[in-house]
Amino acid sequence: MGVLLDVVGTQESIVPVSRMNRLIDRIADFLAAKPGLLPIVGLGLIILNFLLQIYPGSSYWVVDSNLLLHLGLVIGFLGFLLIRALG
Repeated sequence: MGVLLDVVGTQESIVPVSRMNRLIDRIADFLAAKPGLLPIVGLGLIILNFLLQIYPGSSYWVVDSNLLLHLGLVIGFLGFLLIRALG
């Protein structure tokens, strides 16, 4: 157990965590300044999925699985939740 504490408590493990914290802070600040960005991106993905569905001859797995529709819904809902939390 002492070995685990020594490995976890070293300086090498602290540096990536602080870098990740700074990245998350920058993303949160960016999204707080532009609160409607994620719902608009989600809506754009949903519209793009609709256009790919009606385009003749598009039988790719992205179109067949409605991947863009599902991604758009998740990103849109996440955006609405973050507007409330960051705003």
